[in-house]
Amino acid sequence: MKSTTRGTLAAVLTGVAAAVGAAAATPAAAIGTVPVPVPLAGAEQSLGMELPKLGGEIPLPTPGRPDGPRYVEGRLIPEHVLPQLPVAGGLPGAGLRAPLPHVLGDRFDHVGLSTPASDVRTLAPGLNLDAPLSPPNPRNAGLPDLKLPEAGVLTPVLQTVPGANLGLGPGL
Repeated sequence: MKSTTRGTLAAVLTGVAAAVGAAAATPAAAIGTVPVPVPLAGAEQSLGMELPKLGGEIPLPTPGRPDGPRYVEGRLIPEHVLPQLPVAGGLPGAGLRAPLPHVLGDRFDHVGLSTPASDVRTLAPGLNLDAPLSPPNPRNAGLPDLKLPEAGVLTPVLQTVPGANLGLGPGL
């Protein structure tokens, strides 16, 4: 093979490998968290001792599509005048791994605590209104009847399931 053919083949294989790597990384990026490492390696080397390992995850909130106003028979103003806006995000996650001074024996020299990022589903508050007039009444010459005005606040919603893991062991 010529050197130009080998170079072209190498470039194509590199592009394919990069595409496969990007496709494999897509599910992790779809989660919507940004890892935040805390670099302590320099201090660990300068002090000559093992320091705790610390890191975290910050979720990225993404707004959803609100349900629009719905027209209901018998009302002049549509239902859900100010719709609730759904926002999906998460609680931040953290990870900590620290050495123990062999207090619990030789088999327990590290402690690890992790709180993975957990999904959060929220709905912003909304508003429901109705006018103090009814729809046109054919029995009243087409004029609307009077009624009490209605106003209601749609309560906000917050749903999540947080969790944490604690472990002791050798060299976690």
